Amino acid sequence: MNLPEENVFNNIQHYGNTTAASIPIALTEAFEQGRIKPGDLVCLAAFGSGFTWASALIKW
Repeated sequence: MNLPEENVFNNIQHYGNTTAASIPIALTEAFEQGRIKPGDLVCLAAFGSGFTWASALIKW
C-alpha cells in the first residue's frame, strides 16, 4: 500500500499474537506514545485463523 513505516503501528514482535486483545493493546501503546492524536483517522485491521478478517476506519 506504500504506507510510510511511521504511519503503521506494529507491536507483534513484543507480544506475539494476543488474539482478540491485539488491537486494544496496540491502540493503547500507540496513544501512550503520542502516535494517535485527537482528529486522526485510524485504520484497524486484523486477521485470524480460518482466513477470518476484519477492519474498521475510525476518527480518534
